[in-house]
Amino acid sequence: MDRRDCETELRRRRREILVRLVRAFDGPDFPGAVSELPAAFAAELAGGGPADGQLLRELRERTVAALGFSAEEETGDLRALAERALVREKKEEYPLTALAGTCDRCPPESYRITDVCRNCTAHYCLASCRLGAITLSSGRPTIDPQKCKKCDQCLRACPYWAIVHSTVPCEAQCPVAAVGKGEGGHARIDFDRCISCGRCTVACPFGAIVGKSQLVDVLRAMASGREVIALYAPSWVGQSQEPAHRLAAALKKTGFAGSCEVARGAEETIRAEAEDFQEHLASGKQFLTTSCCAAYNEFRAKHLQEINPYVSKAGTPLLYTARLARREHPDAVLVFLSPCFAKYREVLQNPDVSHVLNFEEVDALFRARSVDVAACEGDPIQPTTAREAREFALSAGVARSVQAALGAEGEKIRPVIVNGLTKEAIKKLRRYATEGTCEEGNLIEVMACDGGCIGGSATLFSLPKAQRQVTAHSVQGGSIAKGLAATEG
Repeated sequence: MDRRDCETELRRRRREILVRLVRAFDGPDFPGAVSELPAAFAAELAGGGPADGQLLRELRERTVAALGFSAEEETGDLRALAERALVREKKEEYPLTALAGTCDRCPPESYRITDVCRNCTAHYCLASCRLGAITLSSGRPTIDPQKCKKCDQCLRACPYWAIVHSTVPCEAQCPVAAVGKGEGGHARIDFDRCISCGRCTVACPFGAIVGKSQLVDVLRAMASGREVIALYAPSWVGQSQEPAHRLAAALKKTGFAGSCEVARGAEETIRAEAEDFQEHLASGKQFLTTSCCAAYNEFRAKHLQEINPYVSKAGTPLLYTARLARREHPDAVLVFLSPCFAKYREVLQNPDVSHVLNFEEVDALFRARSVDVAACEGDPIQPTTAREAREFALSAGVARSVQAALGAEGEKIRPVIVNGLTKEAIKKLRRYATEGTCEEGNLIEVMACDGGCIGGSATLFSLPKAQRQVTAHSVQGGSIAKGLAATEG
C-alpha cells in the first residue's frame, strides 16, 4: 500500500497547523493567535489534560516552519516570528528545514542478527560474509559493525530472514548524501549538497524534515487587494477526485483571482526539446537528457556538471507558463502550485513567479476557508492544452511528448526513462556523461520522483489514484503534433 493513502496522525498534525494558521490570519490578531497555537493544539491532542513537553516542542517547530522560517535558526517567541512573517520581503534560499526537537535521533544504520535465528548447522550467514564481519560467539553468529560493509550478502543468505537491516530513513532515501546527523544526533541537512528533492520529508515517519511554507506570503498578497493568479502543475489535478474545472473554481473561492494551467508552458517545452534533440544528434552527440525536473537540474548543477553538454536547453513548463501569465496579467502576483520542494529553488531564479504553495498547503487553505471542491462549479478549462503537455506529470510523459512532436522523425528516439533519481540511477548518469554515450537509448528522461511529478514529495495521493485523474484530464486535450502543424502552417 502506498503510504500516501494512509491518513496518519503525522499528516493530521501538519494539516491542522496549516489550517489554524490560515484561520489565525483571517482573525483579528494574527500574532497573538499564532503565539497560542501550539499550546492550544497540544491541549486538544492531550484530551484537555496537561500537554507533554515533547509534543509542545514539536508543534512549536512545525508552527515556525509553517510561518516560513528555519527551525534550526529561529528560537525567538512565535508572536515575534508572526510579526516578521507579515512584513518580510526576502524569500528563503533553501526550502527545507530539520526539526531537531521532533527528530527521534535514529541510531546509525546497522545489520544485526535477531532472536529469529535458529543457530543452524550450515551458518549460511557466516559462509556468505567475505569480510570476516560475522563470527561465532558461544556457538551463535554475531555481526561486528566495525567490519560490516553493508553488502546484504548475509541478509539474503539467511533462510529464516533472521538478519535485520536497520536504516535511518531520511539518510537512506537521500540520493546525494545531503542528510546526516548534527551534534545532538538529530537530522541535519547539508545545503551545499541538497538538491531539494524532498525524499527525506516523505521518508521520515516523525516528519522531522519539512518545508518552509510561503502560505503567509500568499495570504498577505490576497489581503493586499492585488490580483493573485495560481499557476497549477498538471500533477495537481491528480490530487483530488474532482475535475480540473472544479479545482479552478475552488481556487477562486479561496481568494485567487484566477488560475493558469502550467501545461500551456509545457507545450513550449515540448517544442524546444524536440528541436534540441534533432540538433543534438545532428551535431554528433549520442544522447540528450530532458531538463524539466527542477531537482534533476539542481542535481547536475551541484553533482554532475559533466553531463551539462548533454542536457536540453529547453526551459521548464513553469518558466514558459509564467511568461505567458505575466503578459496576460502584468501586475499580478503569480503563485505556483507545486508537487515538490525543488520548485521552490527554481522560483528563486524566476522573476515572474512570486511564491510557491505545495498541495498540502492548498488543501489546508480549502479546509480553513470552508471550500468544498465537489460543490464548486466552473467553466471548462480554457484554453485546452495538448494531451502530451498534461502528461508531463507522468513518468515517460516527457519522452512520449517529444516523440509525438517529431511525428515520423520521432521513430529515431529511443527513450531511456529514469523513474526516480536513486543512487543507482546517478551511477548510470555519471557513466553516460563520462563516456559520452548511452547504450540503452538516445533521449534520457530524468524525473527525481518515482512515477514522475505525481509522485512528488509534496503530493497527497498514491500513484495509481493520481495517474487515473491526470490521465482523465489529459485525454480532453488535443494532440501536440496537430498543434505544431497548425503553428507551422
